[in-house]
Amino acid sequence: MIHEEISHYRLVSQKLYKTNHNSPEEIVKHFGAMQAQDYAMAKWAVGSRCDASEKEIEEAINSGKIIRTHILRPTWHFVSADDIYWMLDLSGSQVKKLFASLAKQHGYDDKKLDQVNSAIEKLLSGNNHLTREEIMQELNIQKKTGDLSPVIVMMNAELDGLVCNGRMKGKQITYALLEERVPKPKTQLTKEEALAKLALRYFESHGPATLADFSWWSGFSATICKKVINAIEFQLNHITIDNQQYWYKKDLIDQDNFRESVHFLPAFDEILISYKTRNASFQSEHQTKVFTNNGIFKPIILENGKVIGIWKRNVKKDHVKIETEFFNETAPNKKQDLFREIKSFEKYLETKILIE
Repeated sequence: MIHEEISHYRLVSQKLYKTNHNSPEEIVKHFGAMQAQDYAMAKWAVGSRCDASEKEIEEAINSGKIIRTHILRPTWHFVSADDIYWMLDLSGSQVKKLFASLAKQHGYDDKKLDQVNSAIEKLLSGNNHLTREEIMQELNIQKKTGDLSPVIVMMNAELDGLVCNGRMKGKQITYALLEERVPKPKTQLTKEEALAKLALRYFESHGPATLADFSWWSGFSATICKKVINAIEFQLNHITIDNQQYWYKKDLIDQDNFRESVHFLPAFDEILISYKTRNASFQSEHQTKVFTNNGIFKPIILENGKVIGIWKRNVKKDHVKIETEFFNETAPNKKQDLFREIKSFEKYLETKILIE
């Protein structure tokens, strides 16, 4: 393996190498956690890795097989119901520290947050699924410009393991009590066991990847990550390229079996966002087109593991319009070959797609 081939191997780890017959919840469990702040795009991140439709993925989320909540870094993630508790136990308190000072600036110390949690628990008890606006109204927290109280209150409740996403209410996201959605397990992992499980899950689903990549994705310090990698090193393979160690699962496919592929992937997809250094996937001169300085990632067109352009969708009444921008001049016949791969997105949406 050489550096230019890392992106090929990642296609396999990330279940983009070939069509998978996994269920949506199996895809999420494979990754451990999938970034999901853009809800529509996050569903396609799952759908692009299996043959489920958007409706089927939505049902997995509504039924609680897939949980959407704040975890790891302070952003939304999809997590399997099987993993939600041990992962929250591991990272919840760490993420809370990151916004503790912000909470205090808005008048929320630990005592007040506990009081708000008690009120939220009463509101949602009995499988009562409410939107954030409905919860704020019941808590008498007024919506004010620049006031982050709603965000602070609900993120704290998520990280405490009190709430998670509920069933969709039309196009609105709701909250529900986590223990009413997913029964709490009787046994718990130690911190060391949970860290090892998280690290193994990451490198098996994202490898080849570095210590710095895992530290970025997990939110844990490089010191902690180095210790956990040392603890599981015999369960993984690794290779040194340019004095940098890359870790990956032991049965990763041989490079001789690599095949041509094109993928239209969503914004914030794990193929890019889960790595601290992303130069294995695109040329540096295209970085500003792929993601912005404030961390907004665009939907990407991936050819043989490399980003060759970006795309966006516009939802119309009876179809979806796709607009594309290629980084380099692309011949019309080549574009037609690339556009054939959008058929999987058309099947996923179960609606007609027009390309411009």
